[in-house]
Amino acid sequence: MADLLVRGVVGVVVSLLVSLAGRRAHALSSSGAAAGVALGTIAITAGWSWGVLLLSLFASVALLSRFHGAEKEKKLAGIVQKGGERDAAQILANGAVFTIAALGSLIAPATAWYAIAAGALAFSAADTWATEIGTLSRGDPYSIVSGRRVPVGTSGGVSLPGILGAIAGGLFIAIEAMFAAWPISFAAVILGGIIGAVADSLLGATLQERRWCERCNTSTERNIHDCGTTTKINGGISGLDNDRVNAACSVIAALIALLV
Repeated sequence: MADLLVRGVVGVVVSLLVSLAGRRAHALSSSGAAAGVALGTIAITAGWSWGVLLLSLFASVALLSRFHGAEKEKKLAGIVQKGGERDAAQILANGAVFTIAALGSLIAPATAWYAIAAGALAFSAADTWATEIGTLSRGDPYSIVSGRRVPVGTSGGVSLPGILGAIAGGLFIAIEAMFAAWPISFAAVILGGIIGAVADSLLGATLQERRWCERCNTSTERNIHDCGTTTKINGGISGLDNDRVNAACSVIAALIALLV
C-alpha cells in the first residue's frame, strides 16, 4: 500500500512536469497537457514499467514532431484538422486503452492487462511514427485502397518511409516491454501494432469522414479550410474523424496482442 501511494505521488509530479514541458514546447495544448497528467499519473501508479512505457512514447512523439516540424506543418496545413499541438481528444484516442489496462491491473491484476496495454501502445507508436516520418517523404504517398498518388497528409496514404516508421514504432514498444519483463510475447506486441496501423490506414481511406473545399477545389479533413471556406462532407461516415479512427484501431491492436 505504501509503495502504491509513493508511485501515485511520483506519478502526479512527473506527469505534471512532463506535460508542462510539452505545453511549453508547443507539443501539447492546454487540454492535452491536462489529459497527459491524468494518463501519466495512472500509468506510474500501476507500476514503474507502465510509466516508463507511456512516458517514453510521449517523449518519442514530441521529438519526432519537432524534427523538421516547420516543413511538416507546411505540408499538412491545408489537409489535417489539427495542428502540431496535441489536444485531449488526441491523447485519449491514443492512450485511453492503455490507461484502462493500467487501471485494470490495479483493480484485478492479470496477465491479460499487459497484452492489452502493450498492443494498444504499439499501435500508437506505429501510427504516430509512421505519420511523423512518412510526412517527410520526398514524393506523395499512395492510397492503400486505390494505389493512386494522394496528397501528403491524406488519411489512408502510405509510403515506404511511413511503413518503416510504423515497424520501428512497434519495435520500440516491443523492445521496451521485453526489457520490462512483461508477460507477453515480443511477436504479439509487434503484430498488434502493425495490424492496428494497417487498420488505421484502411479505415482512414474508406470510412473516415472526408470533406471538400469548393473554393480551392481540394480534399481536406478541415471543417474550415485555410481559405476560410466552410467545407462540405465528401465521403465516409459523418463524425468519424481521425481521433475516433485511432481509438478504434487502438482497441483492434489490443485485441490482436491479447489473442496472440
